[in-house]
Amino acid sequence: MEFRRITNLPPYVFTIINDLKVEGRRNGDDIIDFGFGNPDLPSPDIAVEKLCEAAQNPRNHRYSASKGIPKLREAICNLYERRFGVSLDPDTEAINTIGAKEGLSHLMWTLVQPGDAVLVPSPSYPIHLYSPLFAGAEVREIPLSTDSDFFTAMSERWEYSWPRPKVILLSFPHNPTTTCVDLDFMQQVVDFAREKDVLLVHDFAYADLGFDGYSPPSILQVDGAKDVAVELYSMTKSFSMAGWRVAFMLGNREVIAALAKLKSYLDYGTFQPIQIAATVTLNEAADHPKLVNDIYQGRRDALCDGLRRIGWDMEPPRGTMFAWAPIPEPYRDMGSIEFASWLVREAKVATSPGIGFGPGGEGYVRFAMIENEQRTAQAMRQLKATLTDLTPPSCD
Repeated sequence: MEFRRITNLPPYVFTIINDLKVEGRRNGDDIIDFGFGNPDLPSPDIAVEKLCEAAQNPRNHRYSASKGIPKLREAICNLYERRFGVSLDPDTEAINTIGAKEGLSHLMWTLVQPGDAVLVPSPSYPIHLYSPLFAGAEVREIPLSTDSDFFTAMSERWEYSWPRPKVILLSFPHNPTTTCVDLDFMQQVVDFAREKDVLLVHDFAYADLGFDGYSPPSILQVDGAKDVAVELYSMTKSFSMAGWRVAFMLGNREVIAALAKLKSYLDYGTFQPIQIAATVTLNEAADHPKLVNDIYQGRRDALCDGLRRIGWDMEPPRGTMFAWAPIPEPYRDMGSIEFASWLVREAKVATSPGIGFGPGGEGYVRFAMIENEQRTAQAMRQLKATLTDLTPPSCD
C-alpha cells in the first residue's frame, strides 16, 4: 500500500536518541535529558483550577467552536495589546488552533498546493520543513546561523527560485539556532513581502523567552504587517501548557478567514474547559511568562557556564529554551548523530543531533533547558569525564 503524503518524508532521526534513552533507562542508567524540548515547569495554578471547575459543567462537554470561543479570542487580542501594543479584531484577526503544529499544518493546506514553493530557514524545527511537504509544496531552504546575513540570503533565495515562493516561513527567536532579531529586521522583512507579494508566516513560539534584557518582537508590531503576515502565538512555552494544545493564528484577516473555513470542515476546536481555563489564564496570570523566563535564564547560565568550564565553547543564547552548541573540534568528524548517540551511551547525557533539524544543522547538537541547575551540574561532571580531549580554560 502506498501512502503518498508521507512517502517522501525524511526519517525522524530523533528516534535514534530516544531509543538509546529508553535502552539506557531499562538498564538502570540515570539519563540526564536535554534532548526533547518538553517544558517541565508546572502550568499556572489558576489554569488547573479553572479547568477542573469548567469540566464539572456538562454543557462544556459538547462540541465547541472550531475558531475558539469568543472570550478566548478576546483574551489573546488583549494580551497582544498589553504586551506588544498591537490592536487585533478578535472576530476577524484571531483564531484558536489546537496547538501550533496543528495550526501551521492546516495553514499550509490552506495556502499552498503541488507546484508551489515555500522558503524555510535551515536548520529549522521539523514541522516548519514538513508542513509544506504535507500540503504538496516544495521547500526551498535559506541558510541560517547566529552570525549570518539572513535577510540577504532570503532575498537571494527568493529571486533565484522558480516558481516564485508564495510563502516565507520564519520563527524568531529561532529553534534550534537561537537566532534573535529586532524590530528593524521585522520591518525589513515586511517591506520585502509587500514589494514581492509574498505571505509571511511567523511562528512566535518563544515570544516571552528573552534573556539579558532582550525582548522578542512580534512581527505584527511593524507597519504594514497585517497586509502580508500572520503570526502563531502559543501557550506551550510562555505558560508551560504544552499538553493543553492552545495556540493562536493572528494577523491578516483574509488568511485567518481561509484557515477558519478549512478548520470548520476538520475539527470542533479544543475541549471547551481547556479554552475556558486558557481564557482565565491569559487574563489573570499575565505575569506567569516572566516567572518562566527567569527560570530558563538561570538554567541557561548554569548550562553555558558549565560547558565553558569543561572547555566546550558556545555563544549563550539570548532567547528560546535551547542552546545550540557546535560539536567540539576533537569530535567533529563523528557527525551529530554519532556524537549525540555516544554522549547518551558514555556520558549518560542526551542532546538532539543537529542533522535532525535539516542538513544545515550538521555539526551541532541542541541542548533543551529542561533540567534544573543541580541536574545540569551533574551533567557537566559526566561530560567532563567523557570528553577527555577538551581543554578547560586555565582560569578555572
